[in-house]
Amino acid sequence: MTQGLTRRRTRWGYAGLLVAAGCTLALSPVFAAPAVKEVDPVPMVNIPAGPFLMGTQSPKGRADEWPQRTVQVDAFAIDEVEVTNERYMSFVATTGHRSPPNPYGTGVLVSVKGIEQLPVVQVTWYDAKAYCAWAKKRLPTEAEWEKAARGTDGRTFPWGDDVPTPKRANYDREWVDDKTLHAVGSLPGGDSPYGIKDMSGNAREWVQDWYDPDYYANAPTKNPQGPDKGIVRVIRGGSWHSPHSDITATARGRGGFALQTHGTGFRCVRSVDDQGHQDASTAEPKGR
Repeated sequence: MTQGLTRRRTRWGYAGLLVAAGCTLALSPVFAAPAVKEVDPVPMVNIPAGPFLMGTQSPKGRADEWPQRTVQVDAFAIDEVEVTNERYMSFVATTGHRSPPNPYGTGVLVSVKGIEQLPVVQVTWYDAKAYCAWAKKRLPTEAEWEKAARGTDGRTFPWGDDVPTPKRANYDREWVDDKTLHAVGSLPGGDSPYGIKDMSGNAREWVQDWYDPDYYANAPTKNPQGPDKGIVRVIRGGSWHSPHSDITATARGRGGFALQTHGTGFRCVRSVDDQGHQDASTAEPKGR
């Protein structure tokens, strides 16, 4: 009899422990890991993983855009707009990185008023890479840049196949100091199908890849990273000075590491599996 009572008490003891543990678990708060504060708090747009048409079908375009092929890229997030003077000078002030030359006159760039929202130019490929690394991002690959610019339907320009107009792109102009470049995002008629701004004209954009005019002929069709080596890097998108043939979503420019011009800037990307940063909006491509 005593043994039976002992066994029953033991079972109730175990049950009590389980109930108590359950209550403890239920009442314990769950804390999410705090998001990392962005040093470059610009809106970013998620580009979903999947295929798109890269390049141009011969005889259209130029030979270095041939052949057109279906390319698969992983999901990534891209800056909605080009890096501005304001954002770049914050990077300079924080890191001590050298300031780019002032294309608007004498004095240092930071002293010029009214240019804060213009895209930064006169930056080298190394400058662009350093900025993106500081922002916990990176330069886009050529394939990522082109998918963000044209979507998945093979369009010629970010907005579709219609010819460029001044309401869609800042291009084919002469230099008129601080009236040349437009404030980023000020021509919504030129948005890409994902809503990315200024991917035609305004400022050309450095990307990660080495340039090879024959690369497309034998390039990987999944996440191409560009040639393993080269002499110059790819520049995309055309600038305020480019003719309309140079501001297509497929046109490929190039420049040396130390190239600095009044028309070359950049934007950054981040792989979507990089955790702990601000959320990016996810966009589905719009039709032509």
